Amino acid sequence: MSTTRPCSPGDRGPESETVVADAPADQVAAADQVAAAATGRQGRQVRRLSLSGASGIVPLARDFARQALQAWGWLPAAGADQRAAAEDVLLVVSELVTNACLHAEGPDELWLSTDSKVLRIEVSDRGAGQPAPRTPHRVGRPGGHGMFIVQRLCLDWGVVRTPGAPGKTVWAELSAPV
Repeated sequence: MSTTRPCSPGDRGPESETVVADAPADQVAAADQVAAAATGRQGRQVRRLSLSGASGIVPLARDFARQALQAWGWLPAAGADQRAAAEDVLLVVSELVTNACLHAEGPDELWLSTDSKVLRIEVSDRGAGQPAPRTPHRVGRPGGHGMFIVQRLCLDWGVVRTPGAPGKTVWAELSAPV
């Protein structure tokens, strides 16, 4: 379901956050441990990757997401369901970043955040277009499957625009593995 609301219907409200921007993996893991110890629980964890001016953006975004999933305990997967959930996240990251490359002058940032129930992916760009699954969806036709895949794999997704500012943020949420 495509929406334009900034948060999903089950918005979880304010939570403790750990924000790690473009940090090496060992520092990211240490920041997660400090935040979990400080709050006494695993709060919302956040990662940000700047993509402006980068080359090889889609593989870079996938690698960044894979590192976050490892730090958050999704990988290595304990079973088939957890492995499938992690692969879904990597696929959605690839689709959202690819769409920003193809249709929106390239992505600016990738944000990943998670709590114990939901993982949220956000890709910001400078594009004015509105992403939407191609209708009708034609399985045999090349291209145009990105947002259809996102719609099928995610709990919800949408677009957030800041009034008076160029661009948008496309977000998608997936269930955390059980």
